[in-house]
Amino acid sequence: MPRTADHEQRRRQIADAVSQLISEHGLDAVTVARTAATAGMSVGLVQHYFRTKDEMLLHAFREVSARIRARVDERIRDGVVHKRPLAQVMTDVMTEYIPLDEPRRAEYRVARAFAGRALDAPALAEVDTESARRLREDIARAVHNGKECGEVDEHLDPQSAAVRLAAVMEGLALQVYREPEGATGQAVTRFAVPLLEAEIAVVFTGECRQYTE
Repeated sequence: MPRTADHEQRRRQIADAVSQLISEHGLDAVTVARTAATAGMSVGLVQHYFRTKDEMLLHAFREVSARIRARVDERIRDGVVHKRPLAQVMTDVMTEYIPLDEPRRAEYRVARAFAGRALDAPALAEVDTESARRLREDIARAVHNGKECGEVDEHLDPQSAAVRLAAVMEGLALQVYREPEGATGQAVTRFAVPLLEAEIAVVFTGECRQYTE
């Protein structure tokens, strides 16, 4: 009997194949047969793990979301270890969601395709909503911590700030993905991080006493 690790590896392999197909050809290109061919498996083996295409898509969306989440968690841990200001940690975290290079651009296309399908698929919508909620929670937690250490004004509402920064990040991500070179030929990507940093600086206005005292 195959080990559990083998099962998980095959499921990830199928999810990667789905993501590759979406990134290169769009969501409509995903079929069980094409996924099997891309993953180097038989159709029967794919169907052994996922009875329907919808089950396969749901798992792939969860895998993409988990991959982004893992990078975000690593950014947060790295910021703590190196005692970086919360403003810098938030910049590092939020740029993981912006398609500033080819890997993140492909990933963004996949996530956006799933988000579009989620309008009519409650299970996908749940994954999409949870990912957005966790980002807002990360930001709100950082704002709360910033209030305690002096980086954020004590009267600022963490939830309101989280909604604002998340909206800015999502808007920048869409602008970069939709038109990376801009209508005038200037790269939109070069504006993304400075604009994000400027918005974060409106929230994180002070210096953290935790690292200076």
